[in-house]
Order: sequence, then structure tokens, then C-alpha cells
Amino acid sequence: MARKDEKQTLQEVLNTFLNENNLQKGLDQVDLSKAWTDVLGPGVAAYTQSVRFKAGKLTVKLNSSVLREELSMGQSKIINLLNDHLGKDLVESIILV
Repeated sequence: MARKDEKQTLQEVLNTFLNENNLQKGLDQVDLSKAWTDVLGPGVAAYTQSVRFKAGKLTVKLNSSVLREELSMGQSKIINLLNDHLGKDLVESIILV
């Protein structure tokens, strides 16, 4: 924590606040839900029931078994696209349900 006479950037203050109040996990969940739609497009989003993220694992519930099979073939590429879109390595694996 910085002393009163030390200057901090707004980004440093926000990061400190998020870490002290354990809010980063919730923001990551929201960011990943939006990134799923942004990266894979509205076609895949239409068949997506839910997107959940916990401890490096992204769990996606889909309505279509055909789409689930197609996406399972390119999981590593999807992981790279999502992490690139977010600008940090959050997703380690994807579970398609």
C-alpha cells in the first residue's frame, strides 16, 4: 500500500481495490462471457446456454450436440483466441457440456 505522499496511477489504485476485495474473479467471469460471444460470433452464442469460469476452466453449456463436437475439435485454438482477446492467459481448458 502506498503512503499518503506517494502518487499512484488510477490503474494501480483500481488493481489494489479489486485485489483487496476479491472482485477480480467476478470481473473475469463477465469478461469471458462477453469474449465467448465476441470471439465465436452470434451464431455460436445463439446455441450457448451458459458460460462459467472457475480456476482456469471454462465450462460452456451448448444446446447443439453437433456444434459441441465441432468446437471440441478446435479447443486449443479457441483457448488461444479467448486469451488473446482478453489480453491475459485466463483459460487453461474448455469443458463443453
